[in-house]
Amino acid sequence: MAQFFETEETENRSETSIWVEKYRPKKLDEYIGNERIKKKAEVWIENNDIPMLLLEGPPGTGKTALAQILTSEIDCDEMYINASDENSVDTIRNRVKQFASSMAMNNLKVIVLDEFDYMSRNAQAALRNMMETFHETTRFILTCNYAEKIISAIGSRSQTLHVEPPEKKKVATQLAHILKQENVKFEPAQVKKLVDQYYPDIRKVINTAQLNSRDGQLTLDEATLAEANFERELVELLQKNKSVDRKFKAIRQLVQDSDVSQYERVFRYLYDHVDEYAEGSVAEVMIEISEAQHRDAQVVDKEINFMHLIINLIQLI
Repeated sequence: MAQFFETEETENRSETSIWVEKYRPKKLDEYIGNERIKKKAEVWIENNDIPMLLLEGPPGTGKTALAQILTSEIDCDEMYINASDENSVDTIRNRVKQFASSMAMNNLKVIVLDEFDYMSRNAQAALRNMMETFHETTRFILTCNYAEKIISAIGSRSQTLHVEPPEKKKVATQLAHILKQENVKFEPAQVKKLVDQYYPDIRKVINTAQLNSRDGQLTLDEATLAEANFERELVELLQKNKSVDRKFKAIRQLVQDSDVSQYERVFRYLYDHVDEYAEGSVAEVMIEISEAQHRDAQVVDKEINFMHLIINLIQLI
């Protein structure tokens, strides 16, 4: 996914009906935010070469878009693999090795392994050897949400870059631009609500706006409106001077009444607002949030994991 920027090329975008793809940046000057990374990328493009890269950061913030921009602006043969779907050691030993060792049309080959944190440990170990064997002709761009799930041998062979989302104001401005381009009427308060709710996942912001745009009008249904207030209400409940049992029941009811199924942004919200509800135990609460976030990528039932966090937070505060 991507970050977005209005340019003269907007009218020449792909005819795809999916807004996320339609307004995906195609060139480096369309990509907003991460200025430090962009300066590095300008040098790589000018030299027509890139180092081994590990792009890490929250979902929907522009990691894949940056990888695609680099491969499109450098003369290279490219292979793209979604590692969340193809995460076995066979993928590395067969597909990746075959491509890396094959005859190239250009001097450089680039292999993009998207969502690399889903790759098995054995697959990561196999890739480490490939990075050494084919380093003269092949570069790897790895993207991930959780860099701690990547073995250290991969990290030491790559430049690790943290990809951050642009500030909320820029996201809101771009969403408004997309809605205008799509001839969808909207209220500024609706745009603000969507950005506040789903930031920093820009993909989610835009997908939700498209889902709620009907007959030329942006209409946020009750479920969306309720979800937009979830984090704020959660913090308010944590702040209230209630017994442990009453506080837990109130939060459990809030979770059941919401349509929240992914908790990544909730973890971030709890972290950003920790001083509001955890005075005297901020450090301990941060550790609990970090551990819950790490478990979230591995558990089957994310709601149970989240309620586990809530129990621990209530006891701490």
